[in-house]
Amino acid sequence: MSGKYPFKIYRKPEFQSSPLVVAWNEDVGKLGSKVIDYLNQKLEGQEFAEIDPVEFFPLGGVQIEDDLAQFPESKFYACQENNLVAFKSNPPRFEWYKFLKSILDVAEHSCRAKEIYTIGGMVTLSAHTAPRELLTIANFPEMREVLSQYDLGVDMDYQSPRGQRPTLNSFLLWVAKRENIPAVNLWVPIPFYLIAMEDPRAWKKVLEFFDKRFDLKIDFTDLDQAIQDQDEKLTQARLRFPDIDEYIRRLESNIGLSEEENEKLVREIEEFLGETSF
Repeated sequence: MSGKYPFKIYRKPEFQSSPLVVAWNEDVGKLGSKVIDYLNQKLEGQEFAEIDPVEFFPLGGVQIEDDLAQFPESKFYACQENNLVAFKSNPPRFEWYKFLKSILDVAEHSCRAKEIYTIGGMVTLSAHTAPRELLTIANFPEMREVLSQYDLGVDMDYQSPRGQRPTLNSFLLWVAKRENIPAVNLWVPIPFYLIAMEDPRAWKKVLEFFDKRFDLKIDFTDLDQAIQDQDEKLTQARLRFPDIDEYIRRLESNIGLSEEENEKLVREIEEFLGETSF
């Protein structure tokens, strides 16, 4: 599809009515992108459409990550057997409304999307040993009632700070409401010293909800192993570095750290974990 439409559809999935999961690559703890990657891996998601980057991203340069050039991508994936659509993208820099409207156009007309879920990480000052929460914001009261059936925080009330733009996820809820599509923001608080790394425990919190909501029957054995591996590495860090252990003990007791201590904990955890990925 071309012309006035800023997206390309390579093939049209055979969906009667499907949920759409939306995530952004530049997310706290890589939460959203890791959830989409995991769903695509487990459910054999296949790319079927993308949004053209020309109107929405600065194309004068590229981002370098792990010595590889990273171009902005905004792609849709169809998990056909599970009747699920996933969308993963870099956050657009320009024309937010047009970009989000393009997501909905593909979702509505190609997949007959019945509801939308966005994923986002939030920074928390809690320790990694605290249970992860899944907080929600819905754009319709009926959707909020549906969410009350699950182990979720449904009373979250977020407003953008005065003078600041809303988050992309909040903006998408507003655009979806104008299109009369139920939509939900899913947020997981992630310990501040893991936000530049990875937090598989947070991924699982979101994935478990999707597994129950959409009856996906996912085997989480590999993810449980990733969680165990990271827990063991963090335990080793506490054993080897008394200051790390002291800082985390204080966080576990709800005792705050100074800004200098926060920065030191982040630096030492990142140095210890290195570039570990799961």
